[in-house]
Amino acid sequence: MTGNIPESIEELPVLEDLYLYGNQVTGNIPSSLFNVSSLRMMILWSNSLTGGLPSTIPSSISNLTSLENIGLEGAGLSGKLPRNVSSLSLLTPFNVAANNLDGNIWESFCNLSRLENLIMNSNYLHGSIPQCLGYLENLKVLDLMNNSLMGTIPHSIFNISMLEALYLEFNNLSGELPDNMGDLLPNIQLLYLHKNKLTGSIPTSISNATKLYVLSLDSNQLTGSIPATLGKLHELEVLYLHKNHLTVKPTTTGVSFLNSLTNCRRLRVLYLALNPLKLELPSSVGNFSASLEELHMDSCKIQGRIPDAIGNVTNVRYLSFEDNDLRGPVPDALGRLPKIQELYLGGNKLQGPIPTVLCQARSIGNLDLSANRLTGFIPSCLGNVTSLRDVRLHNNQLSSSIPMELCEIKDLVYLDMSSNNLHGSLPVGIGNFKLATFIDLSDNKLSGSIPSMISGLQELSNFYLSGNMLQGFIPPMFSQLRSLQSLDLSRNELSGGIPKDLEGLSYLEYFNVSFNKLEGEIPSGGPFVKFAAASFMGNPGLCGPPRLQVPPCPRLSDRKQKQSLSLKIILPVLASGLLLLILIFFMMRQHKTKSGIPVQDDSHMIKSTRRISYFELLAATNQFGESNFIGAGAFGSVYRAVLSDGIEVAVKVFNKEVCEAFRSFDAECEILRNIRHRNLVQTITSCSNLDLKALVFKYMTNGSLNKWLHASDHHLSFTQRLSIMIDVASAIEYLHHGYSTPVIHRDLKPSNVLLDDDMVAHVSDFGLARLLDEGQSTILSNNLATIGYMAPEYGLGGLVSMKADVYSYGILLMEVFSGKKPTDSMFEADMSLKHWIHDECCGDGSLINVIDPKLLNEDGINWSTFKEQCFSWVMELALSCTEEVPPNRNNMIEAAARLKNIRKQFLASIKVFELWGQQFKGPIPDALGRLPNIQQLYLGGNKLQGLILIES
Repeated sequence: MTGNIPESIEELPVLEDLYLYGNQVTGNIPSSLFNVSSLRMMILWSNSLTGGLPSTIPSSISNLTSLENIGLEGAGLSGKLPRNVSSLSLLTPFNVAANNLDGNIWESFCNLSRLENLIMNSNYLHGSIPQCLGYLENLKVLDLMNNSLMGTIPHSIFNISMLEALYLEFNNLSGELPDNMGDLLPNIQLLYLHKNKLTGSIPTSISNATKLYVLSLDSNQLTGSIPATLGKLHELEVLYLHKNHLTVKPTTTGVSFLNSLTNCRRLRVLYLALNPLKLELPSSVGNFSASLEELHMDSCKIQGRIPDAIGNVTNVRYLSFEDNDLRGPVPDALGRLPKIQELYLGGNKLQGPIPTVLCQARSIGNLDLSANRLTGFIPSCLGNVTSLRDVRLHNNQLSSSIPMELCEIKDLVYLDMSSNNLHGSLPVGIGNFKLATFIDLSDNKLSGSIPSMISGLQELSNFYLSGNMLQGFIPPMFSQLRSLQSLDLSRNELSGGIPKDLEGLSYLEYFNVSFNKLEGEIPSGGPFVKFAAASFMGNPGLCGPPRLQVPPCPRLSDRKQKQSLSLKIILPVLASGLLLLILIFFMMRQHKTKSGIPVQDDSHMIKSTRRISYFELLAATNQFGESNFIGAGAFGSVYRAVLSDGIEVAVKVFNKEVCEAFRSFDAECEILRNIRHRNLVQTITSCSNLDLKALVFKYMTNGSLNKWLHASDHHLSFTQRLSIMIDVASAIEYLHHGYSTPVIHRDLKPSNVLLDDDMVAHVSDFGLARLLDEGQSTILSNNLATIGYMAPEYGLGGLVSMKADVYSYGILLMEVFSGKKPTDSMFEADMSLKHWIHDECCGDGSLINVIDPKLLNEDGINWSTFKEQCFSWVMELALSCTEEVPPNRNNMIEAAARLKNIRKQFLASIKVFELWGQQFKGPIPDALGRLPNIQQLYLGGNKLQGLILIES
């Protein structure tokens, strides 16, 4: 909803609950609202209101003596907090988070004796925290984070025995924590005090707050030793102490606090980085709870070796000991961490080879061994660790060649092997790093030429090859790397010229080819206008403008004189050859005409791989018999056919009895003759005579999406539904934005989405599709789309635009994940699929109510909180695609990108996938090979067919 809250709202004298959250309401909150004395609930969060609460009218807000709940989070408010709130004695939550409010927190809030939740985070509040807030005995949540509050934290706050969550992070609070704070907060569970200026030590009494499961004190100025009593916090899950000046209390072992933390059996995240701990890692680190997932101890002045016992922390995902003083070898035990995803050991003094046992860590994505003293070779088996995304081995003493096998890591994003003693040539397969954005191989002893395969590095933005012994030419293929921002080829033995095509690299900011053997003219266009002389020095053969401190190039007139003689010879030869070719062409055309062979103009034909006669179609479909019948639509029927060469096709025969059918045939031919996309149904040919008009398509063995959604014996997993809808989005994105003339499909629905052998979706049926002429954004049409999927603007004079397809896509998205058709009998009167989804997801309903029951009963992946979050994101996208006003809808580029991001995050969360003893058929889907953290996969007892995928 849009518009303002009307002043006349005070004419509702018995109004108790006002819920307007999650809309686009604008304007001020009218002062008349504060005359409705019966008001209990005022929930206006997530709107675009302007102005603040009308605190300038002292008598207004005090009238709301029945008010129990104020919810104004993210409402767009500005101005000051209301001052006269003392009379709101029934108020329990007061939430004005994420607005633009400034000024002080008034002491009048201390009179709200029933207040349980006081939430004012993410504003611009300043001043100090009132001491009297500590007198609110019923307060459970105090959230003042992300403001500009100053001064000390009132000790009275720590006297609120009912307090469960205290959020004061991201302020400018100072002072020390009270020694007895842990004794005074028996119910505290969440304590966030980070990003302030707190001083002093961590009170040892904190261990008496036994319900505490998140303690965040990082990014302050705390000193002293870390209390060894922290091990008494048996509920502790997250401990943030990094970025302080904390030390270790001197003991015989010097690590008693680490030993004590092994008693916290629920500890998942431990941040100790950037503290001067000055300790050696004890073997007791292997006794950490199996629940430990993250251990951050970088920049802690750790000495000694990494103990082998680290291999016992089998559930750790993130491990960082970088920028310390660790010595000795990289322990083999690190390869026994089955779930490790990020390993940072850079900036130490580790010695010896890179252990090949690291290749057993098949979930690792980030590997940093840089700035050590490692020697030997780079293990070729790292190429088998396809989960790697970020590899940093720079500043070591490695002396091997770059293994060819490394190029098998096709999803690698960041690679730095600079400042080693690597030799040999650049691997030919370097172009396989199609997602790489950063590659640094500088300051080694690499030789040979730069391979042409670099053209595959389409995402590369930074490429450094300086300080090697590379020879040969600079490949012109560099001009194909359109994302390139930095290119350094300096200090090599490259020869030839600088390719002029590099002028097309519009993002190139840094370019250096100094100290090579280059010659010829320096390009002057594109990014070369901003490069200085330092980029080209040390190449005596280069020429160009004086500003680059190189000799001037020969004048064009001199070169023309040398070329004129050659042109006098070459041009007559070329002209004679061209005349001969034209003569041969006309002779062949004349021969075809005399022989009775028709010369056809194929400009209006669908591009086909073969031609099929009418009689062949009759034979292949058993005279269009019932046994080959697949289904029928408004303009004709579809038949399955097997051609004479064994190819299986679908034949769409247009009904000549329906006057609109032949027009639909012409429309499909017009659309399909040029468009090509992997997610559009593949057209083989057309057949047209007086008796028949038909289109021949590649046969889709798994039928339509409609069957898979609504037939009781078919099932699609959550992942499959995501992939199918991404395929559909990609197809519509191509039609709208990827083809020279935008195409509106106009009939997007499950029966027009077909699935091939691999469950890849293909959009079909272009009988209602229309091409937009240049400059058009809408067209008029009398042909209606399918009820339920049709955008509301169809009823406004038949106006159709690309946003009509977006609306249909949003409805399709709702149907795919809810399992409900928009024409379901439950939707009548004012209730529709869209309204039902909105009410359940954004209103007072429950998200679980709209999830397809087949997904809830799915054995494969438990219906986790994160999976529910992904479902929520999908429904948010669907609702944004089905906005009533077309300009407010997403476009398909945005929709496809958002859905791909949801799938990426969902796949990254899956660790166990179980579909045992079902009735699934077909191949093992490719998507299973894209589960980066999968640990257990059970597909036994099904009817799966085909090959085991190498990619999986």
